[in-house]
Amino acid sequence: MSNKIRKIGVLTSGGDSPGMNAAIRSVVRTCAFHNIGCVGIYRGYQGMIEGDFKEMGPRSVNNIINKGGTILKSARSMEFKTPEGRKKAYDNLVKAEIDAFVVIGGDGSFTGALLFNSEYDFPVIGIPGTIDNDIFGTSHTLGYDTALNTVVEVIDKIRDTASSHNRLFLVEVMGRDAGHIALNAGIGAGAEEILIPEEDMGLDRLLDSLKKSKAAGKSSSIVVIAEGDKIGKSVFELKDYVESNLPEYDVRVSVLGHMQRGGSPSCFDRVLASRLGVKAVESLLEGKSNFMAGINQDKITLTPLEQAIKGNTEIDAELLRVSDIVSI
Repeated sequence: MSNKIRKIGVLTSGGDSPGMNAAIRSVVRTCAFHNIGCVGIYRGYQGMIEGDFKEMGPRSVNNIINKGGTILKSARSMEFKTPEGRKKAYDNLVKAEIDAFVVIGGDGSFTGALLFNSEYDFPVIGIPGTIDNDIFGTSHTLGYDTALNTVVEVIDKIRDTASSHNRLFLVEVMGRDAGHIALNAGIGAGAEEILIPEEDMGLDRLLDSLKKSKAAGKSSSIVVIAEGDKIGKSVFELKDYVESNLPEYDVRVSVLGHMQRGGSPSCFDRVLASRLGVKAVESLLEGKSNFMAGINQDKITLTPLEQAIKGNTEIDAELLRVSDIVSI
């Protein structure tokens, strides 16, 4: 282990996701295990600019592993995008004797960390925290598994209503650029159709599918739609289109929104966060920087931050095929 690093900062940035608190806990306690200091940086990069720091020890992270959100708060920082803002952040880190930091967030957070490192050669390791699971170099991001379970639970409840009233429900889930939540939750909840940004299903094929479902004797249907799907301008316009072409359907829309971000993290996310926190701290102590800690084939790995930001995640083709088969 390197003797150069005596104190590590930890911050959460961008949208919150379940498991962030578990990752904070792991970072703090790994620092304590290796007898180095740990400082919580509140409100992300904005807190770094304002010097909103707090020393953290093992007992300061008691009873947070089960909590959603982030105790360190999160904020968007336009000021950090300026050289002057990053200079303030650097001065505050030096003043607080912080030698490196761990950032828990998504590609925007990693982009900021990479730029900061290029200017000040300041050691940084990223932990992927985003429910969309759209970061390259890891099979799972923090919060993704929890979000899936939340979505499936909600769709199960919606199906009860759909079945009772012979309705078609269009359920919009998060996924602006990636359809991982929609595809996996759709299969898990038994959706009749799944619309994702990566696959342009087309309006005609959707109508044809709904007609086949009706002809097959299905009295109700669930269509799961990722928010970034391009089949319609909005889920509400899609509703109008379906109703105008298939008047036999009573169509309802449910936009799940931010409820997908909240809630107590699943066991998987808690364990993953714990493993990634240990890897992040120990990587810094080994002299590594500009990497993201992730998981692949159940092994904790490091991916260069630049690759994590620029790389494209891919939808599992087998899952697409499974979806087509089991929705018949």
